[in-house]
Amino acid sequence: MPTTIEDVRAAAIRIAPFAHRTPLLRSSTLDAMADRDLLFKAEVFQKVGAFKFRGAMNAVSKLDETTASRGVVTHSSGNHAQALALAARLRGIPAWIVMPEGAPAIKRRAVEGYGATVVECENTLEARETSAAKVVADTGGTLIPPFDHADVIAGQGTMALEILEDAPEVEAIVAPVGGGGMISGIAIAAKAINPSIKVFAAEPSMADDAHRSKLSGRIEPVVRIDTIADGLRTSLGRLTFPVVRDLVDEVLLVDEEAIVAAMRLVWERMKVVIEPSAAVGVAAVLEESFRSRREFGPTAVVLCGGNVDLDRLPWQE
Repeated sequence: MPTTIEDVRAAAIRIAPFAHRTPLLRSSTLDAMADRDLLFKAEVFQKVGAFKFRGAMNAVSKLDETTASRGVVTHSSGNHAQALALAARLRGIPAWIVMPEGAPAIKRRAVEGYGATVVECENTLEARETSAAKVVADTGGTLIPPFDHADVIAGQGTMALEILEDAPEVEAIVAPVGGGGMISGIAIAAKAINPSIKVFAAEPSMADDAHRSKLSGRIEPVVRIDTIADGLRTSLGRLTFPVVRDLVDEVLLVDEEAIVAAMRLVWERMKVVIEPSAAVGVAAVLEESFRSRREFGPTAVVLCGGNVDLDRLPWQE
């Protein structure tokens, strides 16, 4: 395993002065629809509006003074970009964020607003990695990737600590999966605290590499990335795959219509703004195949982020 429960507990202490302890929300309407008690971990209220701040802050905080002074680097067009930019600002160090051409303007403005330098590149994985490597070589900064990093994984695992401290009755946790940093941290922490707890990863059927990897026992490549859940288009990494393989009980697939319906449902009934990626876990627990399961009871669902382009809501297109 890339990290341990001790690492997660240390991360919780390390990030406590900076990160929000997010609440568990309830909805009687969704309880009835899911036919079980649901508790929603509201990472939409985390700094930068997403869980990513936990991992980024932990990784930045762990750097020694000499290393930190040279700054940090990553390539991301999403929530990790904002999270690392803010973590660097709070530490008082520079950050360079490689973002592809065409990245949402609202996210670029947020990254720049936190004081990071944006380095633009072509919209390909190769271009992102090459550009980030060049920035590291030019600046001496430390590369902190979005998910495949032990300190990032440990930071994300602090969500499980909070869930099980606030609601020890929880018998299952459902969280979306893209690169696997969040589900890995949660699985490692939750299973250490309660070995009988069920941990489910939720994934769009149009970006099902984690599901296929779990079945085959090896990292399967991304075949399609046209899901609306843009934060979940990345394949599992070298560190996260073994956790999904060994500790995640099952990867649940949901279709695009279910994702959009779940997103709108949470907006309308819970009055909480979630992004499509966060709706994937909600959609999964509302599927009949999940509702009919009786081997576990109260279930926590991670609402992983709320950064939405309000000019492009899916039910308006």
